[in-house]
Amino acid sequence: MADVRTCILIPVYNHPDSIANVCAWVAHLNLPILLVDDGSDVRCARALDELAAQGHQLLRLAHNQGKGAAVRAGLAHAEQLGFTHALQIDADGQHAVADLPAFLAMPEQAPQALVIGYPRYDTSVSRIRFYGRYATHIWVWINTLSLDICDSMCGARLYPLREVNALLHRHACGDRMAFDTEILVRWHWSGGAFRNLPVRVHYPTDGVSHFRLLRDNLQISGMHARLFFGMLLRLPRLLTGRLRRQTVEVAG
Repeated sequence: MADVRTCILIPVYNHPDSIANVCAWVAHLNLPILLVDDGSDVRCARALDELAAQGHQLLRLAHNQGKGAAVRAGLAHAEQLGFTHALQIDADGQHAVADLPAFLAMPEQAPQALVIGYPRYDTSVSRIRFYGRYATHIWVWINTLSLDICDSMCGARLYPLREVNALLHRHACGDRMAFDTEILVRWHWSGGAFRNLPVRVHYPTDGVSHFRLLRDNLQISGMHARLFFGMLLRLPRLLTGRLRRQTVEVAG
């Protein structure tokens, strides 16, 4: 297996009170940290400058473009820096650091697999947030004709950079919240390998959410509709691939 070089990728937009702690929590993983400043305000930008002065990589976008754009820019920059994989986590500290080593070990088994987290919530999750995710889950299962993707909205995932950036060169997958889901569906359509791993999730009581109810729900609905028609165009190939996999499983 070729040498694996992994960095931690954290898109940041106005999380001045948590980002330093998140960097400190993942420090024991002994991996370089790449912070992507998605046009944060002065206070958060100052906090990121302090982290950069401590040796962390900082990529600064001129203005806020959305989580998808920040992740996409970070993935491209990470590959330019010579990394083969990027472990994405959120800037609010919601993902349990103790669960991340399992993600980092996965390239030893499947170096080209996209490793996605599926959340194990504690009592901090609201019912609206918990059940609201299932609308997206159902559409993803329809658009991939499979249950291969356990959760398409979790922000903890390990990207194989060369393969994912090649996909993003063909399909940008959106600039905002729809990005996380669309890239997984298009990765599935391309025949990319998946691994699903559990990650414990805790929502801080003072956490900052940048989800905009009307704007983001409209974009997510448009994304699902676009992917549905894309699935219909690919239906013969998807059905053939599904049948082939089932044949292999039975033979095995």
